[in-house]
Amino acid sequence: MPNIQPVSELRNYSSLLETVTPGSPVYLTKNGHGAYAIVHIEDQEETEKMKAALRYMCEMNKGIRAGEEEGWLSIDQVRAHMKERRHAVQG
Repeated sequence: MPNIQPVSELRNYSSLLETVTPGSPVYLTKNGHGAYAIVHIEDQEETEKMKAALRYMCEMNKGIRAGEEEGWLSIDQVRAHMKERRHAVQG
């Protein structure tokens, strides 16, 4: 069951924060509508990791689509490209 409280409960913030645990956020309402969420830092860190993984998977899918549409590079082409990039950075 979600913990939903009016934003006015922040006046008693210490008792409100005691109810926030990993996996159990507190949702705050303002004028009867959802407005804010207070989450445990562990949940926030997990959310950031999941967002980073999703961004990585999206980039990987772009690469796969590009390979399918434009053709794949051979390992020799990849090596030449990487060598060229390395020299440009060191250069």
